[in-house]
Amino acid sequence: MKLIPLIARLQPILRSLAVVGQSAMLLLLRLIYGGQYIETGHGKLTHLDNITQFFASLHILAPGFNAVLVGCTEFFGGICLVLGLGTRFATVPLTVSMIVAYLTDERATAFKSLDNFTAAAPYQFLLACLVIMAFGPGRVAVDAWFAARLKKRLATQSSR
Repeated sequence: MKLIPLIARLQPILRSLAVVGQSAMLLLLRLIYGGQYIETGHGKLTHLDNITQFFASLHILAPGFNAVLVGCTEFFGGICLVLGLGTRFATVPLTVSMIVAYLTDERATAFKSLDNFTAAAPYQFLLACLVIMAFGPGRVAVDAWFAARLKKRLATQSSR
């Protein structure tokens, strides 16, 4: 049996497996990190006094406002990630929040070495957001359902 014809016959199967695998991985990322964002956002919102004091100790402007903003961003952004609803849009404020965490809470140690940067608390959340932002939510998402409905509607309208 020749190798090139075999690879040519396997290519569509491998491509389909890759799409399924990518969607499964994106779903897993969304569920894990979306759930964690929901938990941390809820924690911030239920302990606003502590978070406000912490933000004030980091010299973040308007610490009370920013505590509410970050808590809501994490809580509602996490819900969007879990559902796959407005996923790429939701990752933008979550990414900004993690960058601010690096620049405030982690600035003393995170930028000294790559090991310190990757060991910092925001790293995994930032990386998950960037991956989801780059690849989208995958096929198991409300966004995918809306896209399929829109595509079907447009196809129906264009055939008239």
